[in-house]
Amino acid sequence: MQTFSNEFLNETSKIISKLDTSDIEKMAEILHNVREEGGRLFFIGSGGGAGHASHAVCDFRKLGNFESYAPYDNISELTARVNDEGWDVTIINWLKVSRFNSKDCVFVFSVGGGSEEKNISANIVKVVQEAKRIGAKIIGVVGKDGGFTKKVGDAVLVIPTINEARITPHTEGFQAVIWHLLISHPLIQVNVTKWESIK
Repeated sequence: MQTFSNEFLNETSKIISKLDTSDIEKMAEILHNVREEGGRLFFIGSGGGAGHASHAVCDFRKLGNFESYAPYDNISELTARVNDEGWDVTIINWLKVSRFNSKDCVFVFSVGGGSEEKNISANIVKVVQEAKRIGAKIIGVVGKDGGFTKKVGDAVLVIPTINEARITPHTEGFQAVIWHLLISHPLIQVNVTKWESIK
């Protein structure tokens, strides 16, 4: 008799077999070039994606020597902007203060990728629009059909849907897998991880 654990992990295995590794390799190349050209890396997402952004910033700074940031890490600024300016412009206004420019890259963690038409994840859509306008790079890990992020991004991996009832947990789980893959990639990793350095 198959347990829920078996079912979930079998779905995970199927997703792995369907991932487009060419998108991942393209992401690695973009990240490498951004760092080499002195650009910065901004991780964005809401909910689970915001949590991932914080963790990814740590890894890319410590292991990859990236100047990287997660705009939602400052709860005082986030709540001030939500209160005074509105949720949809919380990230883009943060980036404007940071002089977001064409050398930079935005890395999106989003299940739906945002939708301008349906006004879903407008905070992410506005950043992606601005990145496209100024010529900054757009990469990301998204679910479903990838939404607006996939539509206009430079290298965006869509996590295949295996079970419609579990799009969110699989997408968010694989976002962590993919950023750890990228920070371990020979084009990206510069500094050794702690436990691998202990003999």
